[in-house]
Amino acid sequence: MNRTAAATALAAATLLIAGTGCSATPHYAPPSTTYYVSPDGDDRSAGTSPGEAWRSLARAERTALDAGDKLLLKGGARFAGTLTVGEAEAGSADRPVVIGSYGGGRATVVATGTPGLSVHNTAGVEIRDLKVTGKGSSYLREGGINLYSDLPGGEQLDHVTVSHVDVSGFRAGIAVGGAEGSAGFMNVRVSEAQLHDNKDVGLLTYGPDFNAARPSYAHQNILVERVEAHHNTGDPKTTETHSGNGIILGGVRDATVRDSSAHDNGTRAAAAAPAGPVGIWAYDATEVLLEHNTSFRNHTGNAVDGAGFGLDSNVSSSTIQYNLAFQNDGPGYYAYASKKNGAHRDNTIRYNIATDNGRKLPVNGALAIHGEDIRDLDIYQNTLVMSDSPNGPGPAIRLREGQTGVTVRNNILVTDKAPLITAEKGLGPRNVILQGNNYSTPAGSWSIDWAARSYPDLDTWRTATGQERADGRPSGLSVDPCFAGGELPDIRSAADASLIVPDCAVLAGKGLDLRALFDTDPGTVDYFGRAAGTPPPVGAAVPSVTD
Repeated sequence: MNRTAAATALAAATLLIAGTGCSATPHYAPPSTTYYVSPDGDDRSAGTSPGEAWRSLARAERTALDAGDKLLLKGGARFAGTLTVGEAEAGSADRPVVIGSYGGGRATVVATGTPGLSVHNTAGVEIRDLKVTGKGSSYLREGGINLYSDLPGGEQLDHVTVSHVDVSGFRAGIAVGGAEGSAGFMNVRVSEAQLHDNKDVGLLTYGPDFNAARPSYAHQNILVERVEAHHNTGDPKTTETHSGNGIILGGVRDATVRDSSAHDNGTRAAAAAPAGPVGIWAYDATEVLLEHNTSFRNHTGNAVDGAGFGLDSNVSSSTIQYNLAFQNDGPGYYAYASKKNGAHRDNTIRYNIATDNGRKLPVNGALAIHGEDIRDLDIYQNTLVMSDSPNGPGPAIRLREGQTGVTVRNNILVTDKAPLITAEKGLGPRNVILQGNNYSTPAGSWSIDWAARSYPDLDTWRTATGQERADGRPSGLSVDPCFAGGELPDIRSAADASLIVPDCAVLAGKGLDLRALFDTDPGTVDYFGRAAGTPPPVGAAVPSVTD
């Protein structure tokens, strides 16, 4: 996880628009026009009906699109070239420019050395029902669907939607970017998308380098839902930065990834890179929400990262909740800060499940917290199970230096032949506090490694460190959570998450009342959407048996 925002920006910086594309000549046909492109068409035709369709994307590029205009490609057909909506073209939220397919199925745009579709310095655009594939240098340099602004002045361009698309063969499947000192985008929606077999990432948002003294964000109000980012393999030749990610949110304010998945990414990531890829993560961002997603079988080529979900450098006021991470090379969840600048703060990780992570790097456990400066991070109501991996056992939680005000409460921690927690020296109660958690080791001896000492039971650790005390009394449990799927449930799909529900009442209502004791909003439902109750159970799921 030794990435930096600068490295991410460097990777993103090459995802520039190939050119301004369409002619600047305005199109005045009232009130709007629908243009058609078909392999059976003729570029000398009017293009305004299926029977008078154009033949090529090059012909379509010569006509500017006004608000309400549509450019439709024949479904099932393939078209070589690129399409650009440029600065002289624009729609609006209520009268967007639309690019899509007509007839049966989706049309395919095949780009060689260029983006597939570009939106440059404009908005009011909807892209839908298309397949976009890249060839040649598109894989090395371009975004398949590339939104980019280098307009001066900082005004955010309003309304772009991308839906029901399949994008492969580019450096980034979908890229949303802004240049230094320029505007970005607002109200961007990406839904029902398959983003696969791209080099660096399935979906990326990015902006200029982050300034902690004067935070600003290129993009605002971004929604990603029902997107599957998979088999974005990374490149063994990319050694200056990470490659092979699923979904990355950078340079954003108010962004959500929901009901999406990232899996089987990073399989060819470089061993010599300074950082590795991650399934779904954010950096240089605020008010990010990652919820109801799955991230699994993501990989790394080196000795860092390969995680399921992450809050990376300069992330604030953000939440990871109701997610499932399993069988990743690295931890299921992490928080990391590369600089001592106070910009990583006020974040929450809650009601998540992690199991069978650390397949390559067990040392980082199911959840890892480390970096230069992490402040006020709340971690509660998670179920973190760490089974023995092909590369050895690992902890449920790994805590390293560089954190202040981190709280870990009401979580189930389970390990297989490993310490439940490994914590470096120098972590006192002002740095991190653990309260109300349940600690279980179905195989091997119970232990916590804390500041280079190993503790054999909860009472000894509590007495020596001051951990697991709340409201002046001892807290925490050390009992079998009695998962429905056994001591170490084997989760291989989202449907298997029910295996991690406790089927006895030992943890029902045993969690600390977070609101009453700590003024923490506990949420109202568990991972499965069931009422959590007050006090809540320990862990991410309400037991199936409550008495």
